Amino acid sequence: MTPLILLTLVLLWQCVLVGYTYTLAGHAADEAVRAATAADRGARDAACQEAGFADLPGAWTGEVRCGTGGGMVTADVKLEVPVLFPGSIGFPFTVDGHAGAVEEEGRD
Repeated sequence: MTPLILLTLVLLWQCVLVGYTYTLAGHAADEAVRAATAADRGARDAACQEAGFADLPGAWTGEVRCGTGGGMVTADVKLEVPVLFPGSIGFPFTVDGHAGAVEEEGRD
């Protein structure tokens, strides 16, 4: 019975890590797009990248992409899901976070 209980706990822990990674990706995308809309157009990508990675724990790796078009600023964050322990190996799939905001007027 003990191995079954341990296996159940490991699977539950992995589900928690997947859910936490979704939360981190969404938050990072929100922060990235918020910083990008407040920045000048020339500094928008740098501000977006910096804000997207600012609040991420060091154990989570991924990428942040920002774009502008149609009066909108968007940010897409892709994070790797760690296997059992953050900072160790990751699953071969990523978790995506997406956010968008209206481009502010008067920013050059």
